[in-house]
Amino acid sequence: MDYKTSDMMQRLFFIYVLFLFSQTAAFAQRFPQVPGTVVHYQPTSTKKYIGSPSLAVLPNGDYVASHDFFGPQSSEWQQAVTTVYRSKNKGRSWKKVSEISGAFWSSLFVHKGDLYLLGPDRHHGSVLIRKSQDGGKSWTQPTNKENGVLLTGEFHCAPMPVVEYNGRLWRPMETAHGPVLKWGERYGAMVMSATVDADLLSAKAWQTSSTLFFDKSYLNGNFTGWLEGNFVVGPDKQMWNILRVDDKTTLDEKAAMVKISTDGKKLSFDPVSGFIPFDGGSKKFVIKQDTESGYYYTLTNSIPERYRLANPKRKNPASYRNVLMLRKSKDLQHWEDVKVILEHEDVVNHGFQYVDWLFDGKDIIVLCRTAFNDGKTDAKNNHDANFLTFHRIEEFRKL
Repeated sequence: MDYKTSDMMQRLFFIYVLFLFSQTAAFAQRFPQVPGTVVHYQPTSTKKYIGSPSLAVLPNGDYVASHDFFGPQSSEWQQAVTTVYRSKNKGRSWKKVSEISGAFWSSLFVHKGDLYLLGPDRHHGSVLIRKSQDGGKSWTQPTNKENGVLLTGEFHCAPMPVVEYNGRLWRPMETAHGPVLKWGERYGAMVMSATVDADLLSAKAWQTSSTLFFDKSYLNGNFTGWLEGNFVVGPDKQMWNILRVDDKTTLDEKAAMVKISTDGKKLSFDPVSGFIPFDGGSKKFVIKQDTESGYYYTLTNSIPERYRLANPKRKNPASYRNVLMLRKSKDLQHWEDVKVILEHEDVVNHGFQYVDWLFDGKDIIVLCRTAFNDGKTDAKNNHDANFLTFHRIEEFRKL
């Protein structure tokens, strides 16, 4: 490489960095009131809303983020659209790198140096997996059971973590086949898994556990569904699928701890001991263990007492999404609040929800589906988000 070529490459790189910062600076100038770094903004007027944040770190340290679109003007019921972004500077700025047709509620994860995206192709769709070998710019296209089509039928999930443990990759999922085709009641808990050395694009590589279907007798008849499970290994090495629980009769929220057999083929649940107190448990949450401290951490939409008192007619716990709380536990069953990370006094049109997050050295990095006033207009409601935002919780072990 001669001097002129080298100088030109340096100039191009400098222009590219300026472009990235200009994008982020434009968002910061346009939405100074919105917390965190705005990765994407979707005007409420489009009737397309931001869903399913997912976050991964590439082997070279770059961050990758994704989200899908839902709402009446989206294609969520046909072939949903997922957008992928990349940051080369630890989340300070982001660039869109690809758009995928046929991906919904999907999880990003890195395995053996490659980036994968796993989830249904649409709302209650078939389960697909894609692979990218260039950091999310291009993806394999699922065509059959040998190339990315893992489960056909109707399935539900959120972008839950794909976890490597005991020689396998684990990913909770829910069937959406009944017994009643109604939200909550149609979802049956299950877990997919594959060996770490398998061809992950092949359906033969993946096994599915038994399914635990909805049971209306749970919680004295107040149980209305479980969904969006977390694969977590307990202190005694018992594997769990810990699920969000829907019960609209109380603001005292719960989670469900479903046992996974050693071989991953059978799920079991004790309705007497399996429901645990869990603030924020009626909304999606992610649980991960910090190997340095031994604590399990989560970020949830807790409901502080001040909001319960201020909104006496708001009885459904899933309708509170305006507080994001960092929590921790030693045993998965007893949890304590660490710190409020995000909060807005308005419970109706502001929300910080469906966060995906990762440990990043001394910090936690967070990708959030954020409903927030854009300076002129509110989000449609706290659920139908108009922003995708990135956040960093610094020195979380010291909080």
